[in-house]
Amino acid sequence: MSNAYDAASIAGVNPIVAMPFTANGDIDERSFVRLLEHLAATGADGVTLFGIASEFPKLSDTERDRLAQRFIHTLSGSPLFRALSVTDHSTELAVKRAREYQALGADALMLLPPFFLQPRPQAIQEHIFAVLEAVDIPVMVQYAPGETGLSVPPEQLAAVATRYPHAVFKIECNPPVEYTRAFLADAPQAGVLNGYAGLYMLQMLEAGARGVMPGCSFTEVYVRIYRHWQAGEEAEAQALHQRLLPWIQQWMSHCEYIIQAEKTLLYRRGIIASDYCRHPGWPLTQADRQAIARLIEEFSL
Repeated sequence: MSNAYDAASIAGVNPIVAMPFTANGDIDERSFVRLLEHLAATGADGVTLFGIASEFPKLSDTERDRLAQRFIHTLSGSPLFRALSVTDHSTELAVKRAREYQALGADALMLLPPFFLQPRPQAIQEHIFAVLEAVDIPVMVQYAPGETGLSVPPEQLAAVATRYPHAVFKIECNPPVEYTRAFLADAPQAGVLNGYAGLYMLQMLEAGARGVMPGCSFTEVYVRIYRHWQAGEEAEAQALHQRLLPWIQQWMSHCEYIIQAEKTLLYRRGIIASDYCRHPGWPLTQADRQAIARLIEEFSL
């Protein structure tokens, strides 16, 4: 391995970094750095940039290159593992970007398989294989059929796990538990992380997952839940997760909804200077804003 991280060490709470914009829709680098410094102090285990919650489709290539450099530099020396997501739909570009991110100093990658125009299953598998063969750092292969419209059988993911020991799997189908059990039955050695805002966090940990990849606006709550779980305090973990569920169940009814809600939460907490999301987005109601205020009060954020 080219760094201190291997697939087994990719675990715990690994939030997806939101993308702060100014009120005019430009990248707010000052807020971006402040957000990264905040996340480094939450007790999280890692952070990932350019996930769906980072609004990656709304970024230019120039912005993405600069943000990747700032991300790696800002978190240099922090206890967090730093992952960058490869989202290119071209296999050639995905391989090139994966190598660039490894050379930049990323501790791990996340890989969103191509889904536009519904590629053949064999083409998707070849894309995943090509990226995994291009680097030696851990690669979190993302499975998000609700957002991409792409369904992959668990046995196909298991074939990836068997062939590439540095692959990790972010599973966020809805619901994910039975899929994960089927996947781990074929690939018991594989590492699994739960996405989908941690809605199924505890059920996934029980099924054999190693961690969670939620949004980043209330990371501290996920850290508390995970630490209760690690300590064998299952009742406390369940109670805290149940308190959080009404908010994330509501917001996860649409991806743009939770992106905006989490961005507004970060703004209300004073971590970023604006809650602007690039369009098209999701307008919050007054009731939504009141719910955000209640969450901040409920969990003393």
